Amino acid sequence: MQEQKILIIDYGSQYTQLIARRIRENKTYCEVVTPAYLNNLKDSENIIGVVLSGGPNSTINDNKHDLNDHLFELDVPVLGICFGMQLICKKFGGVLEQSSSREYGKAKLDIHSKGKIFDGLSDSLEVWMSHGDSVTEVSDNFKIIASTNNKSLSAIKVNNKEIYGIQFHPEVTHTLDDGKIISNFVNKICNSRSQWTTKNIIIKQISKIKNKVGGDNVILGLSGGVDSSVSAAILHKAISNQLTCIFVDNGLLRLNERDQVKESFKDFEKIKIHYVDASKLFMKRLEGITEPEEKRKIIGKTFVDVFQDEAKKIENVKWLAQGTIYPDVIESAASSENAHLIKSHHNVGGLPKEMNLDLIEPLRELFKDEVRKLGIELGIKSTLINRHPFPGPGLAVRILGEVKKEYADILREADNIFIKMLHEYNMYNKISQAFTVFMPIKSVGVTGDGRSYGNVLSLRAVKTIDFMTAKPFDFPFDFLEEVSTKIINEVPGISRVCLDISSKPPATIEWE
Repeated sequence: MQEQKILIIDYGSQYTQLIARRIRENKTYCEVVTPAYLNNLKDSENIIGVVLSGGPNSTINDNKHDLNDHLFELDVPVLGICFGMQLICKKFGGVLEQSSSREYGKAKLDIHSKGKIFDGLSDSLEVWMSHGDSVTEVSDNFKIIASTNNKSLSAIKVNNKEIYGIQFHPEVTHTLDDGKIISNFVNKICNSRSQWTTKNIIIKQISKIKNKVGGDNVILGLSGGVDSSVSAAILHKAISNQLTCIFVDNGLLRLNERDQVKESFKDFEKIKIHYVDASKLFMKRLEGITEPEEKRKIIGKTFVDVFQDEAKKIENVKWLAQGTIYPDVIESAASSENAHLIKSHHNVGGLPKEMNLDLIEPLRELFKDEVRKLGIELGIKSTLINRHPFPGPGLAVRILGEVKKEYADILREADNIFIKMLHEYNMYNKISQAFTVFMPIKSVGVTGDGRSYGNVLSLRAVKTIDFMTAKPFDFPFDFLEEVSTKIINEVPGISRVCLDISSKPPATIEWE
């Protein structure tokens, strides 16, 4: 039996991969493809539905993304979101107008006709808008099924087909539908068999790894983070001793990282881990560099250089494995020709063309929650699986401006205090990501009876479901005061501790 799938046509929305995550939460496989994919669409691909994403473009004066007839000849359900809805309306003779100002933020949706798409919802709900152009008229074969502000056309359906358009974003948590709209589309409209499960993912990935690698050897950078650890586990299960894990100390890791890696993998039989201290090389190459994107690229290139040197010591190495996951790809805008670059990730944005190893990324299509479930199923300890995310470039993106060893040492100690106290107060597992940020600015303080002049540190902690949007964690003030006092007293060089309470968006979770 062929695997069912839903296609997501990516028109450059920052939420495209989030749509994929929502579909997979409904145990249904989906693929994100470019608009050009529609030109060569085959009837035999076992597609049960198509989603047209939002995007930054306009349908009014640009015919670049006009929909072709073949999409609708497939006779599968179609859901257009924002820009996707506008494309559908344009295709079927609707009228669109360019707004003088964007409709952005919360809006009240009034549902006029529920049908399958709005099944189980109340007559009105709060939704999240983000669009410029608006649909003002639809052709006769369309029905308006919901609106906002009693006038804006916010949801439509073709009368005799399962073709829908919605002007808001059901994939974000700001739309308060409890995930029902996408669930209804997947299960009640596309009739999914719900076969996308953790066990099936493992079986599929192991088969893909074996077929791709063959008898070659693979090296993998093992940092102790969730992504690299789960990558190591599934590769080890697939190819056993063909895998060599390399732990690179780049001078930008958390406190006692090497010891924690050893402890985490002590139960994995015959797993090969080599430890390399390359901290001086990384620090030397980062001297004088202050621009965030340049730091990331230098770290990415150095990472590859070290791996190439290590590869020469291992016979028949043809593959470099990395723990790249979907959010890395999203924020690097590497998955879409339409998206705008936010920042590059060293796993996807900094690989030189002349790299001598082929790349294998077993987690590239998975979201963080899927990776964690995979790890538990593979037998990795929950203490490692439940660790907060740690960026590929390490502390370099948490040290603003130039990276220096003394700054990294200070940040390591301060971060360790913060994380330990979160565990002590049973807050760690209530937070999605927590860390400290080092700012190379001086602030006056008082230590003992004397005046001090030290650096400033910021605490950052957020709660999120999807890492696409995030809210600051609400700490009790007494806890913050205790953390601040402990850091200033125990970490030389810090005279002031601040708290970052920015949401994402408009801020990112990491500072750089």
